Amino acid sequence: MTLAQMGNGARFVARPLTVDGTPTQDWLDALVQAPAWDVSNCREIVVVAAHPDDETLGFGGTLATLAARGVRVQVVAASDGGASHPHLERRRLERIRCAELHTAARTLRVPAPICLGLPDGELSDHEEWLAERLTSLLEGRPVWIAATWRGDGHPDHEAVGRAAATAAQRCGAVFVEYPIWMWHWATPGDPVVPWDRLRIAPVTAHALDRKTAATRCYRSQLQSIDSPPLLPPFVVRRLLDVPEVVF
Repeated sequence: MTLAQMGNGARFVARPLTVDGTPTQDWLDALVQAPAWDVSNCREIVVVAAHPDDETLGFGGTLATLAARGVRVQVVAASDGGASHPHLERRRLERIRCAELHTAARTLRVPAPICLGLPDGELSDHEEWLAERLTSLLEGRPVWIAATWRGDGHPDHEAVGRAAATAAQRCGAVFVEYPIWMWHWATPGDPVVPWDRLRIAPVTAHALDRKTAATRCYRSQLQSIDSPPLLPPFVVRRLLDVPEVVF
Protein backbone atom coordinates (compact mmCIF):
# COMPACT_ATOMS: atom_id res chain seq x y z
CA MET A 1 0.00 0.00 0.00
CA THR A 2 1.33 3.43 -0.88
CA LEU A 3 -1.04 5.71 1.04
CA ALA A 4 0.28 7.03 4.35
CA GLN A 5 -0.74 5.05 7.42
CA MET A 6 -1.04 7.15 10.58
CA GLY A 7 -3.75 7.12 13.18
CA ASN A 8 -4.91 6.51 16.72
CA GLY A 9 -5.71 2.81 16.68
CA ALA A 10 -3.73 2.18 19.85
CA ARG A 11 -5.76 4.82 21.70
CA PHE A 12 -9.03 3.23 20.61
CA VAL A 13 -7.90 -0.29 21.55
CA ALA A 14 -6.76 0.94 24.96
CA ARG A 15 -10.22 2.34 25.70
CA PRO A 16 -12.75 -0.14 24.27
CA LEU A 17 -16.47 0.59 24.06
CA THR A 18 -17.07 -1.60 27.09
CA VAL A 19 -15.82 1.25 29.32
CA ASP A 20 -17.59 4.58 29.79
CA GLY A 21 -15.18 6.89 27.99
CA THR A 22 -15.15 10.70 28.19
CA PRO A 23 -18.36 12.17 29.68
CA THR A 24 -20.64 14.07 27.34
CA GLN A 25 -20.67 17.14 29.58
CA ASP A 26 -16.89 17.44 29.29
CA TRP A 27 -17.28 17.77 25.52
CA LEU A 28 -20.20 20.18 25.76
CA ASP A 29 -18.22 22.45 28.05
CA ALA A 30 -15.14 22.30 25.81
CA LEU A 31 -17.01 23.16 22.61
CA VAL A 32 -18.95 26.20 23.82
CA GLN A 33 -16.60 28.62 22.03
CA ALA A 34 -15.92 26.47 18.95
CA PRO A 35 -16.44 28.24 15.60
CA ALA A 36 -19.25 27.30 13.21
CA TRP A 37 -18.71 25.49 9.91
CA ASP A 38 -19.71 27.70 6.99
CA VAL A 39 -21.68 25.63 4.46
CA SER A 40 -23.21 28.56 2.59
CA ASN A 41 -21.32 27.64 -0.59
CA CYS A 42 -22.09 23.93 -0.44
CA ARG A 43 -24.37 22.83 -3.27
CA GLU A 44 -23.53 19.14 -3.37
CA ILE A 45 -21.75 16.80 -0.95
CA VAL A 46 -20.63 13.17 -0.96
CA VAL A 47 -20.60 11.68 2.54
CA VAL A 48 -18.45 8.58 2.92
CA ALA A 49 -19.04 6.12 5.75
CA ALA A 50 -16.74 3.25 6.60
CA HIS A 51 -19.71 1.13 7.74
CA PRO A 52 -23.47 1.39 7.53
CA ASP A 53 -24.39 3.61 10.54
CA ASP A 54 -21.28 5.87 10.50
CA GLU A 55 -23.07 8.37 8.25
CA THR A 56 -25.87 8.65 10.82
CA LEU A 57 -23.91 8.48 14.07
CA GLY A 58 -21.26 10.96 12.99
CA PHE A 59 -22.96 13.15 10.40
CA GLY A 60 -26.68 12.39 10.37
CA GLY A 61 -27.87 15.73 11.68
CA THR A 62 -25.76 17.57 9.14
CA LEU A 63 -27.00 15.31 6.35
CA ALA A 64 -30.61 16.03 7.23
CA THR A 65 -29.95 19.77 7.61
CA LEU A 66 -28.16 20.09 4.27
CA ALA A 67 -30.76 18.01 2.44
CA ALA A 68 -33.56 20.17 3.84
CA ARG A 69 -31.73 23.25 2.51
CA GLY A 70 -31.70 21.81 -0.99
CA VAL A 71 -28.10 20.60 -1.04
CA ARG A 72 -27.62 17.49 -3.17
CA VAL A 73 -26.45 14.71 -0.85
CA GLN A 74 -24.97 11.34 -1.73
CA VAL A 75 -24.07 8.82 0.96
CA VAL A 76 -21.43 6.20 0.12
CA ALA A 77 -20.92 3.20 2.42
CA ALA A 78 -17.50 1.70 1.82
CA SER A 79 -17.93 -1.62 3.62
CA ASP A 80 -20.70 -4.18 3.78
CA GLY A 81 -20.73 -4.17 7.59
CA GLY A 82 -20.64 -7.96 7.63
CA ALA A 83 -18.02 -8.42 10.34
CA SER A 84 -19.72 -6.64 13.23
CA HIS A 85 -20.99 -9.93 14.71
CA PRO A 86 -18.45 -12.68 13.91
CA HIS A 87 -20.74 -15.43 15.23
CA LEU A 88 -23.43 -14.65 12.62
CA GLU A 89 -23.46 -15.79 9.00
CA ARG A 90 -21.75 -12.97 7.13
CA ARG A 91 -24.02 -12.77 4.08
CA ARG A 92 -27.08 -12.58 6.31
CA LEU A 93 -25.55 -9.74 8.32
CA GLU A 94 -24.55 -7.88 5.15
CA ARG A 95 -28.17 -7.96 3.97
CA ILE A 96 -29.43 -6.77 7.35
CA ARG A 97 -27.02 -3.85 7.54
CA CYS A 98 -27.62 -2.78 3.94
CA ALA A 99 -31.37 -2.74 4.59
CA GLU A 100 -30.81 -0.71 7.77
CA LEU A 101 -28.70 1.79 5.83
CA HIS A 102 -31.42 2.34 3.24
CA THR A 103 -34.05 2.77 5.95
CA ALA A 104 -31.85 5.28 7.80
CA ALA A 105 -31.29 7.25 4.58
CA ARG A 106 -35.03 7.48 4.02
CA THR A 107 -35.48 8.62 7.60
CA LEU A 108 -32.89 11.37 7.09
CA ARG A 109 -34.69 12.32 3.85
CA VAL A 110 -31.62 11.78 1.67
CA PRO A 111 -31.32 9.76 -1.58
CA ALA A 112 -30.59 6.04 -1.63
CA PRO A 113 -26.97 5.34 -0.64
CA ILE A 114 -24.26 3.80 -2.77
CA CYS A 115 -23.01 0.57 -1.19
CA LEU A 116 -19.53 -0.38 -2.39
CA GLY A 117 -19.54 -3.72 -0.56
CA LEU A 118 -15.89 -3.80 0.50
CA PRO A 119 -15.10 -6.30 3.28
CA ASP A 120 -15.74 -4.96 6.76
CA GLY A 121 -12.54 -4.81 8.81
CA GLU A 122 -10.28 -4.90 5.75
CA LEU A 123 -10.68 -1.44 4.21
CA SER A 124 -6.99 -0.57 4.51
CA ASP A 125 -6.34 -3.42 2.05
CA HIS A 126 -8.63 -1.70 -0.48
CA GLU A 127 -7.65 1.90 0.14
CA GLU A 128 -6.21 2.54 -3.32
CA TRP A 129 -9.31 1.14 -5.02
CA LEU A 130 -11.57 3.23 -2.79
CA ALA A 131 -9.61 6.39 -3.59
CA GLU A 132 -10.05 5.68 -7.31
CA ARG A 133 -13.78 5.05 -6.89
CA LEU A 134 -14.29 8.26 -4.94
CA THR A 135 -12.24 10.19 -7.48
CA SER A 136 -14.60 9.03 -10.21
CA LEU A 137 -17.56 10.29 -8.17
CA LEU A 138 -16.01 13.74 -7.66
CA GLU A 139 -14.42 14.41 -11.04
CA GLY A 140 -15.75 17.33 -13.01
CA ARG A 141 -18.24 18.43 -10.34
CA PRO A 142 -18.07 21.17 -7.67
CA VAL A 143 -18.71 18.58 -4.97
CA TRP A 144 -17.70 18.69 -1.33
CA ILE A 145 -16.73 15.44 0.37
CA ALA A 146 -16.98 14.41 4.03
CA ALA A 147 -15.51 11.20 5.44
CA THR A 148 -14.69 9.54 8.72
CA TRP A 149 -11.69 11.19 10.37
CA ARG A 150 -8.23 9.85 9.53
CA GLY A 151 -7.41 9.83 13.25
CA ASP A 152 -10.63 8.28 14.58
CA GLY A 153 -8.98 5.16 15.97
CA HIS A 154 -10.92 2.50 14.08
CA PRO A 155 -8.71 1.26 11.20
CA ASP A 156 -11.62 1.21 8.74
CA HIS A 157 -12.61 4.78 9.64
CA GLU A 158 -9.06 5.96 9.16
CA ALA A 159 -8.62 4.13 5.83
CA VAL A 160 -11.80 5.75 4.47
CA GLY A 161 -10.59 9.17 5.60
CA ARG A 162 -7.25 8.69 3.84
CA ALA A 163 -8.89 7.48 0.63
CA ALA A 164 -11.35 10.39 0.63
CA ALA A 165 -8.53 12.89 1.27
CA THR A 166 -6.65 11.50 -1.72
CA ALA A 167 -9.73 11.75 -3.96
CA ALA A 168 -10.42 15.31 -2.82
CA GLN A 169 -6.84 16.37 -3.51
CA ARG A 170 -6.96 14.88 -7.00
CA CYS A 171 -10.19 16.71 -7.82
CA GLY A 172 -9.69 19.95 -5.93
CA ALA A 173 -12.80 19.24 -3.83
CA VAL A 174 -13.57 20.73 -0.43
CA PHE A 175 -12.73 17.98 2.08
CA VAL A 176 -13.83 17.64 5.70
CA GLU A 177 -13.63 14.80 8.21
CA TYR A 178 -16.11 13.88 10.92
CA PRO A 179 -15.13 11.98 14.09
CA ILE A 180 -17.12 9.21 15.73
CA TRP A 181 -14.99 7.22 18.17
CA MET A 182 -12.88 10.26 19.09
CA TRP A 183 -15.71 11.26 21.43
CA HIS A 184 -15.10 8.03 23.35
CA TRP A 185 -11.32 7.70 23.69
CA ALA A 186 -10.05 11.29 23.41
CA THR A 187 -10.43 14.13 25.90
CA PRO A 188 -10.84 17.91 25.49
CA GLY A 189 -7.48 19.43 24.64
CA ASP A 190 -6.04 16.07 23.57
CA PRO A 191 -2.91 16.85 21.52
CA VAL A 192 -3.71 14.28 18.82
CA VAL A 193 -6.93 16.09 17.88
CA PRO A 194 -6.64 18.99 15.37
CA TRP A 195 -8.57 21.52 17.45
CA ASP A 196 -7.49 24.41 15.25
CA ARG A 197 -9.45 22.88 12.36
CA LEU A 198 -12.54 21.92 14.36
CA ARG A 199 -15.82 23.50 13.30
CA ILE A 200 -19.34 22.94 14.64
CA ALA A 201 -21.69 21.67 11.93
CA PRO A 202 -25.05 23.44 11.43
CA VAL A 203 -27.65 20.99 12.75
CA THR A 204 -31.25 22.09 13.25
CA ALA A 205 -33.45 20.70 16.01
CA HIS A 206 -35.65 19.02 13.39
CA ALA A 207 -32.59 17.41 11.79
CA LEU A 208 -31.43 16.15 15.17
CA ASP A 209 -34.81 14.47 15.62
CA ARG A 210 -34.32 12.77 12.26
CA LYS A 211 -30.83 11.64 13.30
CA THR A 212 -32.24 10.12 16.47
CA ALA A 213 -34.91 8.27 14.47
CA ALA A 214 -32.36 7.14 11.88
CA THR A 215 -30.08 5.79 14.62
CA ARG A 216 -32.91 3.54 15.78
CA CYS A 217 -32.96 1.96 12.32
CA TYR A 218 -29.69 0.17 13.14
CA ARG A 219 -31.25 -2.50 15.29
CA SER A 220 -28.46 -4.98 14.55
CA GLN A 221 -26.00 -2.66 16.33
CA LEU A 222 -28.28 -1.51 19.15
CA GLN A 223 -29.95 -4.74 20.21
CA SER A 224 -28.64 -8.07 21.41
CA ILE A 225 -28.16 -10.72 18.73
CA ASP A 226 -26.96 -13.66 20.86
CA SER A 227 -24.40 -11.25 22.40
CA PRO A 228 -24.33 -7.84 24.11
CA PRO A 229 -25.25 -4.88 21.85
CA LEU A 230 -22.32 -3.72 19.73
CA LEU A 231 -23.18 -0.09 20.58
CA PRO A 232 -23.96 0.20 24.30
CA PRO A 233 -26.67 2.74 25.23
CA PHE A 234 -24.18 5.15 26.84
CA VAL A 235 -22.17 5.25 23.59
CA VAL A 236 -25.24 5.98 21.49
CA ARG A 237 -26.45 8.64 23.91
CA ARG A 238 -23.13 10.48 23.74
CA LEU A 239 -23.12 10.36 19.92
CA LEU A 240 -26.58 11.92 19.91
CA ASP A 241 -25.80 14.55 22.53
CA VAL A 242 -22.42 15.92 21.42
CA PRO A 243 -22.46 18.46 18.57
CA GLU A 244 -21.54 17.19 15.14
CA VAL A 245 -18.16 18.60 14.16
CA VAL A 246 -15.81 18.49 11.20
CA PHE A 247 -12.08 19.00 10.77
